[in-house]
Amino acid sequence: MTIKGLEVQFQPEHTKTPALLVSADDVDSFIDALLNGQHDRNCAVVYSLDRPTMPSGYRDHELAVGVDRVAQMGALTLAADDGYVSKGSMDRGIGEYVLLGHVREFMPGSEIPIELVRQAVKEFLSSGGQIPTCIEWQKEEF
Repeated sequence: MTIKGLEVQFQPEHTKTPALLVSADDVDSFIDALLNGQHDRNCAVVYSLDRPTMPSGYRDHELAVGVDRVAQMGALTLAADDGYVSKGSMDRGIGEYVLLGHVREFMPGSEIPIELVRQAVKEFLSSGGQIPTCIEWQKEEF
């Protein structure tokens, strides 16, 4: 199976030309850029080029990735069929991450260690956009 890759948006220029991730090294560079970037750009939306688009031309899914450089934690949501959010082992309250200047909230109990965030995005890439199985998921409440 040939993987087309992931389109990623987290910088202003990505709204016109998304970044393209095609390897595990690309995923690491992307997560590092989120961790080391501006505080108002610690969240991204990710789309698999291997999943079909809907008849409208829009994607049938959206993976949101948020990272907290201080806590070395992050959270994921996957909108596909239903809404899913990563399930963490501790509850630090609502996780607030910023996507291009807009606050994106992740429900309480959704934060996981940053290495699991990396692993999940790599699996999303290598599986052609399937829900990563390397982490636990829960139904998104909001």
